[in-house]
Amino acid sequence: MVSTLPPDGRAGIDAALVRRLIAAQFPRWSDLSVTPVEVDGWDNRTYRLGDHMTVRLPTAAGYVPAVDKENDWLPRLAPSLPFAVPPVLAKGEPGEGYPYPWSVRGWLPGETAARAHIDDMAQFAVSVAEFLLALQRCDTAGGPTAGEHSWYRGTSPAHYDAETRRCLAALEGRIDTERAAAVWEAALAAVWDGPPVWFHGDIASGNLLVEGGKLTAVIDFGTSGVGDPACDLVIAWGLFEAESREAFRRAVAQPAATWARARGWALWKALLVLSECVDTDEEKAEVNRRVIDAVLSDHDHCAAAPTRDRAPLRPPSTS
Repeated sequence: MVSTLPPDGRAGIDAALVRRLIAAQFPRWSDLSVTPVEVDGWDNRTYRLGDHMTVRLPTAAGYVPAVDKENDWLPRLAPSLPFAVPPVLAKGEPGEGYPYPWSVRGWLPGETAARAHIDDMAQFAVSVAEFLLALQRCDTAGGPTAGEHSWYRGTSPAHYDAETRRCLAALEGRIDTERAAAVWEAALAAVWDGPPVWFHGDIASGNLLVEGGKLTAVIDFGTSGVGDPACDLVIAWGLFEAESREAFRRAVAQPAATWARARGWALWKALLVLSECVDTDEEKAEVNRRVIDAVLSDHDHCAAAPTRDRAPLRPPSTS
């Protein structure tokens, strides 16, 4: 059977390098097989190590802070969360020509959350909301304040204002830029003044694992931190639609201003990707057009968003 995996070696990382790193730093695992995972992320390269572990290596310096953050915080957060998160087993050091720290994790079974893998999308949306609310209740004491390490998720979407406006200009005539600009202005005007809470930062189908049609695990906390949780709502337009979007909205129970900022986060990313692929990758372009259309429609059908969150977010547990 011909492999559908892309050629190994992205960012200068391949299975041979991983084998050398394991042999040098964790010789007790040197007899285990090393194979690229079928669905790989961008920030890190991930390899199966035997049947029960993974090796995760940052692809660039900007992703390195996530190694210590995840190694430190995942074990603390895990007991309070309703679904599995990656077990931290070991931390590797630079070596064998690889310049960054890296990590060894326990393998979590499951498929990524494509619609075809989910039995009941509305119930799945409720499960995602349950995870987010449990994460928001986790103790924030000493947690990493949103900023550069989280790629500014958890802060105001205003950090990406200039980039968003450049994308709007580039896409003039390709999308309804007037309505999109209105969504963006509403996101900037929706002030967050709730207590800081934990956020994941990249709640998307590729970071949600499914078994038996149901959510079982959440992975990749590299953009997590403590701040505004609006960025965690973007899945409402990326994966959910109609009934499941409304089920998610009801279950996650966030104020209208938080939803306005969330629409800004979803719009920024979809505009950015669309501007990069609009003339080169029609399939990817269409996916992002659908997200933009859903965000614009959602904005149009919502009452005027308040300029501040009317109801405070749930305070984090101190227990």
